[in-house]
Amino acid sequence: MQAVRLVTRLRRKYRSLRTEMDERMRRQWAASEALDLGWGGVTTVAQATGMSRVTITAGLRELRQPAKQRALEATRVRRPGGGRRAITESDPELLAALEALIEPGTRGDPESPLRWTCKSTFRLADELTRQDHRVGPRTVARLLQREGYSLQANHKTREGSSHPDRNAQFEYISTLVGRYQQRGQPAISVDTKKKELVGDFKNAGRTWRRQGQPEVVRMHDFQDPVLGKAIPYGVYDLANNQGWVSVGINHDTAQFATNSIRRWWTAMGSRRFPRATDLLITADGGGSNSPRSRLWRLMLQKLADASGLKLTVCHFPPGTSKWNKIEHRLFSFITHNWRGRPLVSHQAIVSLIASTTTRTGLIVRAAIDRKRYETEVKVTDDQLARLRIKPHGFHGDWNYTISPRP
Repeated sequence: MQAVRLVTRLRRKYRSLRTEMDERMRRQWAASEALDLGWGGVTTVAQATGMSRVTITAGLRELRQPAKQRALEATRVRRPGGGRRAITESDPELLAALEALIEPGTRGDPESPLRWTCKSTFRLADELTRQDHRVGPRTVARLLQREGYSLQANHKTREGSSHPDRNAQFEYISTLVGRYQQRGQPAISVDTKKKELVGDFKNAGRTWRRQGQPEVVRMHDFQDPVLGKAIPYGVYDLANNQGWVSVGINHDTAQFATNSIRRWWTAMGSRRFPRATDLLITADGGGSNSPRSRLWRLMLQKLADASGLKLTVCHFPPGTSKWNKIEHRLFSFITHNWRGRPLVSHQAIVSLIASTTTRTGLIVRAAIDRKRYETEVKVTDDQLARLRIKPHGFHGDWNYTISPRP
């Protein structure tokens, strides 16, 4: 980022002075700026001004000449228009050919051979040369920069089509959460955090260590057959800014999800809400807590039977998982807390999660769930028929209440 700002500053300075300088003064000014920058200065100035490195190097040689010789040569300036013509003048079709390769979907042939390849300046130069436009990679880079192109990563902003009842569902959830909190009843947000490789693998982010002594980790992220993966399932208490995370070692299933809620209720929820009769669960619309999962509903019924709580579940609309409170009130702080630290064991993961705090008073507890959960568990129509589940009047597929069975 600092290098980009430096190039921009030099380009702005050069554009304001170039009309006041002749050719000799321009190359000597560029050489002076390069000397001031030190190592890499010639490349930086060439990138900012569009001058060739040969021209700037010639300016450096002139600056190193004795003062008398510089004064003598200062009277000689090449006539205007001298020197090699710009490549876009000698090859007027070059720029159009280059832009057709960069953006084949909107300019040029959609079947361009570079459409699905890495468009490096070397590959672009090779393809242009094949089309009888003889250029090198440096010229391609300079032309791209002159036309306003730069190397950029993808930017996540597009959400895609949204459900017509999306905002109405948000308002419905918000209203229910407010009612539960007014009545002193618990309301929680649940979700599965990203699965993590367990072992001495690289973990994104940086942490403080003595200079030149980084943590040494494996070069390749191949899953350790013994340690496997960690599956953190979180429960966040919306009223009290408290979280519980069960770290699974097997599969992310509906049984694992509901068992995590059960463990939160036993360890934290029942103590915080000793007179609770109802529990509101806000969850995503997919994964182990999907509203379409028969097993999710069956396991919630068992949870209601065991706890005596009437469970109301509200799912977020499709494509809105980032609006789930647990994402930015719990998971984001856990990720920040363990950044740059290899997750060497399940116990280390639990310790890092449990040590997560914030200035607003977040409290997190965590434990390993060593149970083995089966996948593809079948729930029969008869089991489903015995559930005490009542869909709500508004979007019963997203909102429903499960009452304990006598």
